[in-house]
Amino acid sequence: MARTAIRIHRIRRRLNHAFLRPQTLAFLPALMLGGFWFGGEGLLMITAVTFPGVLLLGGLLEGDRNKERMDGLTGLANREHLLETLAGHLHHFEGRGQSTIALVVQLDEFAEVAETLGTIGAEDVLRLSADRILGAIRPGDLAGRMVEHRYAVVLGPIRQANMEVGLRVSERIQAAIAEPISLEGGAVYVTASVGFCLARRAPRHTAESILEAAEIAMDEARRAGPGSIRSYSAEMGDAVEARQSLSEEIVVAFENGQIRAWFQPQISTDTGLVTGFEALARWDHPTRGVLPPCDFMAAVEASGTLERLGEVMLFQSLSALRLWDKSGYRVPRIGLNFSAAELRNPRLADRIRWELDRFDLTPDRLTIEVRQTVVAGSSSDIVSANITALAGLGCDVDLDDFGIGNASIANIRRFAVNRIKIDQSFVTRVDTDRTQQKMVAAILAMAEQLDLATLAEGIETHGEHAMLAQLGCGSVQGFGIAAPMPFEDTMAWMDKHMSRVGQAPEIGRPPG
Repeated sequence: MARTAIRIHRIRRRLNHAFLRPQTLAFLPALMLGGFWFGGEGLLMITAVTFPGVLLLGGLLEGDRNKERMDGLTGLANREHLLETLAGHLHHFEGRGQSTIALVVQLDEFAEVAETLGTIGAEDVLRLSADRILGAIRPGDLAGRMVEHRYAVVLGPIRQANMEVGLRVSERIQAAIAEPISLEGGAVYVTASVGFCLARRAPRHTAESILEAAEIAMDEARRAGPGSIRSYSAEMGDAVEARQSLSEEIVVAFENGQIRAWFQPQISTDTGLVTGFEALARWDHPTRGVLPPCDFMAAVEASGTLERLGEVMLFQSLSALRLWDKSGYRVPRIGLNFSAAELRNPRLADRIRWELDRFDLTPDRLTIEVRQTVVAGSSSDIVSANITALAGLGCDVDLDDFGIGNASIANIRRFAVNRIKIDQSFVTRVDTDRTQQKMVAAILAMAEQLDLATLAEGIETHGEHAMLAQLGCGSVQGFGIAAPMPFEDTMAWMDKHMSRVGQAPEIGRPPG
C-alpha cells in the first residue's frame, strides 16, 4: 500500500513538472486555438478536463511540500526550511552588498511553565509565542521553530547587517514575548533569551554554520540569566569546543572517582564550635588540578550527568558524617546544595529517606540548601512538594544567597525554610561599612521576627567575623574561617580549631 502511494506521488510530481513548466503554459492558448480552428472538439475536451486536474494535483503537491517544511504545532518554518532560506539568502545576496542575520530565541525556564500548565497549556504558550515572534519581525523575514521551546528567525535582505540591527530585533522579540499571555487559568508571564549571529561573523559562510553560531550565542545568553541577549563571537566557538571536550572528560571522571565532595566548616559566633559543614563539589582533574563547580557544571549539564553528581555528593556527604561520628568528632549536620533540576525529581524525598536509613542517620543531620533564585523563580508544585516532604522528614532547609534575589516572605514560609544564609555581598567590609551594617542588621531583625536561624557566607577577615557576632548572626562560614578541604583534612582542622576555641575574634584584628 505504501509503495503504491509513493508511486502515485511520483507520477503526480512528474505530471506537475511536465504540464506546469513556463513553456507548457505559454503553449496552452495556441493549443486550444488550434483545436478550435481544426474542429478538434476532442482535443478541446481533453484539455478542458485534464489541465484543471493537473493544476489541482500541482496545488496538492505544493501543499504537501509546504507541510513538510512547516512545524505542525505553530505553523512556523521547520529547521530544514530555515536552512534552505538562509542558504538561498547567502547565494542571492553575494556581490549585491546585502547580508542577513540569524537569531535563535528560547523561552526561559519553560520546564516549570509546562509543569504548571500541563501539556495543553504549554502548547498554547508555544503557539502564542510563535504568533508574537511573527508580529515582531518584517514581512520579508522568516520565523521557525527548531525544537521544543526554541525558535529561530532568519532576516531578509539587509544592507547594514550589524550588531545594532541584531540587538534591536532581539529586543523587539523579547518585548513581544514578555507581554502577559491570557489563558483560562489566568495570566502567564514568559521571558526569552536570544542569541544572534551576523552572517559575516560565522565560522563558515554556510547556512548550517550561521544557524549553529546563533544557537551557541543563545546558549551563552541563557547562561548569563533569563532575558539575556548575546551576539556570536569567535571566542564563544572556542569556549564551546572546550566545553564539549570537558563534557567527554567528565563522564570518565565519574568512573575514575575524580568527582569528590570537599567540605567547608560553619561555626557558631557565640561558642566558636563547629555547627556543621557544607559539602561542595570538586573535580580532581589529572592535568588542570582541582576545579570548582563553576568550571565544570556546564559540562555536567551537557553530558547529562547531573543526577550522577547528586548521587555522588549525597553518598560522600553521608559517608563523611558516619566517619566523623565513628572517630568521635561532633558535627551536628552537613549541608548539601540541590539544583532546580534535582528538586523537580518526584523521587527525591524517597531517595534521601532511603540513603539516610542506609547510613543509619537521622534526617536532622542533613540540611537541604536551596538557592534563593530557585525559590523565587519556581512555581512548580513538584519543587514545593519535595521541599515540604524533606522538611516533614526532619531535614532542615537553608535558603542560600539570601538578599540577592526577590524571594518573598510568603515563599520563605511556603518552602519551610529554617535558616537563611546571608550572601557574601552583604558581608564584605561589614566591619567598616556602616551601610553594610544597617542592611545586615535589618536582615537579622527580619529573621528573628520570623524565627529563622542565620548564617553569613563569605567571611574573609576576623573583623567581619567579629562584627557579625556583635550584630547577632548565628553562624559564619568562609575562607576567613577555613577554605573548602578534602575529607581527609577535616579532622586535623577540627583538632586545630578546637584548640583555639575561646579566642574571640576582634574588629580590626588581622586574620591569622
